[in-house]
Amino acid sequence: MIFDNTIHAFEDARRIARRRLPWMVFDYIDGAAGTEYAERLNRDLLRALWLQPRILKNVQHRNITTPLFGKQAGLPFGIAPMGMCNLSSPKADILLAGLAAKHKIPVGVSTVASTSLERMIELSQGHAWFQLYLSGAMEGSNRLVARAKASGYETLVLTVDVPEVGRRPRELRRGFKMPFRIGPRQFIDFACHPLWSIPQVMMGKPEMANFGGEHGEFDRTESRAAATWDTLAQIRDDWKGNLVVKGVVSVEDAKRLHTAGVDAIQVSSHGGRQLDGAKPAILALRDIRAAVGPDMTLFYDSGIRSGEDIVKAYAMGANFVFLGRPFSFAIAAGGARGLTEMTDLLADEVSITLAQLGLDDINDITSDVLAPNPNI
Repeated sequence: MIFDNTIHAFEDARRIARRRLPWMVFDYIDGAAGTEYAERLNRDLLRALWLQPRILKNVQHRNITTPLFGKQAGLPFGIAPMGMCNLSSPKADILLAGLAAKHKIPVGVSTVASTSLERMIELSQGHAWFQLYLSGAMEGSNRLVARAKASGYETLVLTVDVPEVGRRPRELRRGFKMPFRIGPRQFIDFACHPLWSIPQVMMGKPEMANFGGEHGEFDRTESRAAATWDTLAQIRDDWKGNLVVKGVVSVEDAKRLHTAGVDAIQVSSHGGRQLDGAKPAILALRDIRAAVGPDMTLFYDSGIRSGEDIVKAYAMGANFVFLGRPFSFAIAAGGARGLTEMTDLLADEVSITLAQLGLDDINDITSDVLAPNPNI
């Protein structure tokens, strides 16, 4: 049987990655909280948004670049922070940083990245944003923020929707741990997936590069429930660069963040990985935009799988969009080639969608591009 390993759509990347990745790693990337209802519902609602095609608009020349914190992003989407990216491939972080540098788009550097925050901003040529889990016990967080400052980061992303790590049954069934642990089940799993295992053995198992030695240890299960609005105020006072708060689906929280002086709100349900019954992020985006008005910068992630999804998120109120799983699966499926294919197809889909809508600039998208759907 001949397999086509070209990525023509997100599902191609996911299908190929599922074949190549150990079951434990695939379920870590692909899984969500509980029954995964929240993740499916958000995807279903994105699909249910109707676009309104327009004709005879002369759209032969189209722009998909967009302003972002005083600079021009070469693409209308960026790379969401993802923990332990190198589980998908030993060079995943390096590839993502290179993509950010090439297209002048942000790459989120997770607190638990596989490559140090210092190395990532260097490899991305300054296009890295550092993501920090907001914790009530600020000693470790303050050290990470200090390192980000010293390394030249201009944007800090506070992820606030993980007071406790969500229960993801697929991870639990596979025995996934962070820091990475290898037991008998994992050994058998890895042995059944040599396309993944051999490069990992050659390069060394993925580590959380921002920790260890003088930088202390990371406990994924540690509670972050003690964080308060005072904690946020402390960071706002200390961080003079761009401050983004990620993981917001509440209108009331968004309005309070607006008055608290954050530079952007990232509307996100953590890709459905935290709460199985959470409000769908795409509807939260619409409601938050209506509540905070047109001038507040809103970013969006959760459930984006195509260029049409990206355009729909802009139509619902986003100023910029981030993706996670599509990039991880693309790298797992085809390494550098897979990442390029995924990036190019998303950019092409955005451009083609603009043409179908009668637009020649992504910055001209408004809610008018959505046709009324009586089922939403």
